[in-house]
Amino acid sequence: MPSHLSADRPAAHPPGRDSVDALISQARRLKGDVDAVRRDTQSDGADPQERWQRALCDLALHQLNDLDEHLAQLRDGPPPVPAPPEAAPSVRTVPPAPRRGSLLSRVGSAEWNLLTDEASWSGELYQILGRDPTAPPLTLDELPSLVLDEDRPKLTAMVTDCLVDAKPIDGEFRVVRPDGDLRTVHMMGEPVLAADGSTASMWAVLRDVSELRRSQRAVNETRDSLQRQRHRAQTEHRLAVELQEAVLPPWRGSLRLPHQGPETLDLAAHYLPSSTSALIGGDWYDALELADGETLLSVGDLTGHGVAVASGMATLLGAVRGMAMAGTQPGQLMAWLNQLLDATVQPALGSAVCCRYRPQTRTLVWAQAGHPAPLLFRDGTGRTLHTPDGVLLGATSGASYEQAEVTLEAGDLLLLHTDGLVPLHDRADTVHRLLDLAPRFGEARTAQDCVRTVVEEFGGTEREDDACVLVARVM
Repeated sequence: MPSHLSADRPAAHPPGRDSVDALISQARRLKGDVDAVRRDTQSDGADPQERWQRALCDLALHQLNDLDEHLAQLRDGPPPVPAPPEAAPSVRTVPPAPRRGSLLSRVGSAEWNLLTDEASWSGELYQILGRDPTAPPLTLDELPSLVLDEDRPKLTAMVTDCLVDAKPIDGEFRVVRPDGDLRTVHMMGEPVLAADGSTASMWAVLRDVSELRRSQRAVNETRDSLQRQRHRAQTEHRLAVELQEAVLPPWRGSLRLPHQGPETLDLAAHYLPSSTSALIGGDWYDALELADGETLLSVGDLTGHGVAVASGMATLLGAVRGMAMAGTQPGQLMAWLNQLLDATVQPALGSAVCCRYRPQTRTLVWAQAGHPAPLLFRDGTGRTLHTPDGVLLGATSGASYEQAEVTLEAGDLLLLHTDGLVPLHDRADTVHRLLDLAPRFGEARTAQDCVRTVVEEFGGTEREDDACVLVARVM
């Protein structure tokens, strides 16, 4: 059985899962064989050859356990990484093990005679501990001088238990080599008893497990980092959802505005989350009765995802509501929104449509900022409203925004939406697909029925982004 596997041997191709499974099976069968040999070995400690054979079996089992663990890691691969929040630090990767040696490490042996105070070391142990091979081996009293201060009590306790109570040694400690290199050493040993039952000597097998422990620490640190990132992503998602639910209109189903008077809008809306990301975007929809009896309709989208974007969306939506309630017309409102976004510490871009509906005259006054225009459906057909000029919010300072006006009729249906309904590469067809729904909208009895139609058409789409749809039906 080979006692060393080279870590520097190149591989033409990474092993497949079946190959790794076969290696794992072979390693486990070999462990069973070695364990059977160990059990057959006498353990009275009288024969040095049998004692050495048992020590080699113990060592082989440790090595095979390590090999089994690393093969399992190779087969299973790294744990899955959730989609990180925007601007989150990148995940640490497992660094390659240092190329100084194999994970299946070097092994040395030693024996300390308590009657003569003599010690004998193998040549490999000198290399592990970084000692001059021409120097005499250290006695048990001198050995702790190589050990890191905080590990000396552990070594002392193991040796004392072995010499006084005849307990076997099986533990690790760290040594500082003369060149300053810190190495982790695993020590296994037993006492050798004299004829009168006293301890005559102590033998031990020592192996350098530094590379193995370094690899295990890297894996554990990466696992911890992934768990922290997963927890952070879950926390941010929960905060973003709570913030979104607190800001978006509280009504569900249908709504009629204004609440008083015969000329009303039958309203319904729906939020469609991304199907490929757990992060919340900056999409919003809103319908609000204003102080002068008019109705505010708006949809918008702040670029990005996560808590910061949801917070920015809340700021914009709050500004829209406040300025609209104060009587600001859509074009001026967009200009001030652009100024607000331009002044934020965190640069961002946004798009929006803002409409004011006057129920007495059924007039719609609206403006847009880099956003898809509302769609108007009348008598079983649909069209896109003529779009007034307006650049993305936050794109340039001091931008001005035009506004347009259109007169609606009873039975007309107005549809506002954000542009995440379909994947980015298919968005040129979004308007055509929505306009093709005109016959079904014509058969619908309520705005809520129209929203359900849109959700049926687009709800199963693999969307990279969130989306909103708002339908207003003129009564």
